[in-house]
Amino acid sequence: MNNRFLQFTLLAASLGAFGTACAGQVPLAANVKNIPISHRDRVYAAEQFSNTVSVTDPASNKLLGVIRLGDPQPGNLSPLYKGQVLVHGLGFSPDGKTLAAVSIGSNSVSFIDTASNTVKHVTYLGRSPHEAFFTPDGREVWVTVRGEDYVAVLDAQTFEETTRIQVPAGPGMQIFSPDGQYAYVCSSFNPETVVISLATHDIVGRVRQESAFCPDIAATPDGKQVWLTLKDIGKVMVFEARPPFAVLKTIDTGPITNHVNFAYTRKGGFAYVTVGGLHQVKVFRTDNFQPVATVPVGTLPHGLWPSGDGRRMYVGLENADALAVIDTATHRVVANVPVGQAPQAVVYVPNAIAADSATDGAAGLQPLGTGALTTELTLRANVAAGPAPTSVTLFEQGLTQMLQASVTGLEPKQAYVLALSTHADGSGALQPLAAFKTNPRGSAIVNAVGPIRQLVREGDVASRRYLVIAPGTSEQPGTPVQVQAPAASPSP
Repeated sequence: MNNRFLQFTLLAASLGAFGTACAGQVPLAANVKNIPISHRDRVYAAEQFSNTVSVTDPASNKLLGVIRLGDPQPGNLSPLYKGQVLVHGLGFSPDGKTLAAVSIGSNSVSFIDTASNTVKHVTYLGRSPHEAFFTPDGREVWVTVRGEDYVAVLDAQTFEETTRIQVPAGPGMQIFSPDGQYAYVCSSFNPETVVISLATHDIVGRVRQESAFCPDIAATPDGKQVWLTLKDIGKVMVFEARPPFAVLKTIDTGPITNHVNFAYTRKGGFAYVTVGGLHQVKVFRTDNFQPVATVPVGTLPHGLWPSGDGRRMYVGLENADALAVIDTATHRVVANVPVGQAPQAVVYVPNAIAADSATDGAAGLQPLGTGALTTELTLRANVAAGPAPTSVTLFEQGLTQMLQASVTGLEPKQAYVLALSTHADGSGALQPLAAFKTNPRGSAIVNAVGPIRQLVREGDVASRRYLVIAPGTSEQPGTPVQVQAPAASPSP
């Protein structure tokens, strides 16, 4: 056994004394003692349109404030801008003292002190890094650089890049086996997951993905399985965590399948999967892969993470600016916590605030501000009754809004246009906002920016416009197939 694995074993064995990681839950082993929920724990969410990291006390399910890493538009468009853009990924150190926040628009990892909520270092990397995680021994930080073809390895003390590990282009995310032996790196651009030895940094295994778009991957605390999500085809794949890394199961989950994570309870191990297009979290047993629950949570669930004792699962609602809190005993939502705009990754850090800390852990935090303001709309099928297939959220950015549509219910792999119409039924001239192509499940995430709320909610008869989706291109849109439903009230 080399020194790295020995140190990890000692760390896992002594967690009861140090109380520093998700004991009994991810990312460590299932046989380590659980840590009960307390006011010293923290839930963090990375919010890509407000460029913030929200900080929540899970004992009270209360938002304490946000760490502001950057400005909203148009401030972040300046060529002299120095803040972060599109705050997206999160990881944390085994001792719970350092949070790593990835900003995909500014190619950076911000290292945050969890006691003071201050940034202690920023490391800039290659194009569009996606997720950062500390190795189990706490010595390295691995960052998938999704816009390129490598994993950047950083020294966890200096936060400087020390080496790069070549992988298939578009690495989406990496996670480690609980024993610190393997790293699993899925791809967002190629249909292949690779397994890397932490000791040698060599690729020692390969798993064929059923599609080329994997945004998230997770290893079970018992060290037996790895689950990965396939966002474009709406599936989850499960493979053996050890050689020969054979595929065990593929599960059809639904359109816009985002993240997966686990909770170990007295009833066994359970996988929780966020399905954005259905606004649900689906729950499966990890021993036989049987579905056990479907939990309605709110619009576009994305990242999720269990509490240190597995009693709660915290889910970021991307189009609702909130955390949904699931009771894992009943599989029901028991609380909702407002957070910043478009939460992506979520992590739960037990004992982020030390028991002997002189502060309450709220120092340096700021209020939500405009990050708390959104407008939610829906689009319905133009010719058929039934539930609205598309949710739209307008995130306030001053005089303009970031629009994000979670589109479902369309033909697979076809070209469409999100546009503004002069009439509620979609007739008349169309003003294109964004052209897009649906994935194999007939869904898509579509973005646009502009003073859209003023047109679709507040305009007079002459200036009022209506959101629609039409087949075709921006130059030649067809007859709208989805139109704006009656407006919902703005959410605070």
